[in-house]
Amino acid sequence: WSEQRKRLLWRKIWVALAEVQAEYGLVRPEQAADLRAHAEEIDLPRALEIEAEIHHDLMAEVRVFAEQAQLGGGIIHFGATSMDVEDNADALRLRESLDLTLDSLRELLRALNRHLVEQADTPLIAFTHIQPAEPSTLGYRLAQYAQDLLEDYQTLQSIRQNIRGKGFKGAVGTSASYAELLGAENVTAFEQKLSEKLNLPFYLVATQTYPRKQDYTVLSALAGLAQSLYKMAFDLRLLQSPPIGELSEPFGSKQVGSSAMPFKRNPIRAEKIDSLGRYLAQLPRIAWDNAAHSLLERTLDDSANRRTILPESFLAADEMLHTLHGIIAGLKINEQAIQRNLETYGPFAATERVLMAAVRAGASRQEMHEIIRAQSMTAWEATRNGEPNPLVENLSEDPAILEFLSPKQVRELMDYAHHIGNAPQKAREMASAIEHEMGK
Repeated sequence: WSEQRKRLLWRKIWVALAEVQAEYGLVRPEQAADLRAHAEEIDLPRALEIEAEIHHDLMAEVRVFAEQAQLGGGIIHFGATSMDVEDNADALRLRESLDLTLDSLRELLRALNRHLVEQADTPLIAFTHIQPAEPSTLGYRLAQYAQDLLEDYQTLQSIRQNIRGKGFKGAVGTSASYAELLGAENVTAFEQKLSEKLNLPFYLVATQTYPRKQDYTVLSALAGLAQSLYKMAFDLRLLQSPPIGELSEPFGSKQVGSSAMPFKRNPIRAEKIDSLGRYLAQLPRIAWDNAAHSLLERTLDDSANRRTILPESFLAADEMLHTLHGIIAGLKINEQAIQRNLETYGPFAATERVLMAAVRAGASRQEMHEIIRAQSMTAWEATRNGEPNPLVENLSEDPAILEFLSPKQVRELMDYAHHIGNAPQKAREMASAIEHEMGK
């Protein structure tokens, strides 16, 4: 999205236009060759000097190019309007940027995938409403994030395959100027040659610009990616908090967490991701307005903000991806904290198994439910006071329960670490799905 790259693309398009025009006898082949010979001689200071006088960046570049290409300079931009060049260049930049974004997302998914496989069987306590719930596994929790990111990858890949340029359709999209030069019967073939030379599909119908809906589609997909990255980073911020303390981002041996509190280990990487995510989430609204307010065949009130929102959307997404990749590559897994939380809260999740077994053995469901509820409340109070969870011991010694189940049966039923359903299998299946997609 640099000025240098933009002008190189403009020149690439002018050269392609001249070369196809030469095939139709509109310009001499040596003129087109002269343009190609000077296409990479970007002189930004000279272009800005001219732009300061004429207030038109594209025409300033035309003049610099013409100064350099003495033979071909006179036919630069022949028959074209500014957006025949600028919008095709923007489409190429969108596509190149999506390629870079997809590369970074692919690397993140691969890094995340390693944890899915390695931690597929690692039990932990899952949380609903930010409250301890039932056991799951670390691999399965991470698989949720991976699934979202895989969908983002597939969406961005589909959008990338469908990026289109305006083509060469002139001032209002009717190709009238090219029809005057070539004859209306030749315009379609002429434009197709340019599409092939630039390796860029063109919209069938356009006005002075390509439909601004394309920008909205791209930025919405980037915002969707940002949402997935944001959620994972937000969850990591919760999990880094010492009361949970199960996961943490890398923290350098000399890293300073706070100017006032030397002990702090603030999750600054995850917080940066969330900060950028909030920003990126707002940009599709501007692209929406640009598309909705592009009155009739074109207005210029989108031009200034597109120079900001297009590059900054990709830059924000890029920084979020690289930052999260750094977190995942150096992710700290606190096995002691995972086990502590599981031992503290896991027994509560297993009480339903005891209830069902006792009822099958002949107990009254309502009476047994009240006994287990009372024991659970006592155990909950103990955990709130920082004491070990006494629920397994209390249930295996409760006389009312022992009328129907033996202490051994109660302890086996309360083995919460195995109450994880098919979480390990699903984590591995998710990893396989990602490997398959990345291998395409």
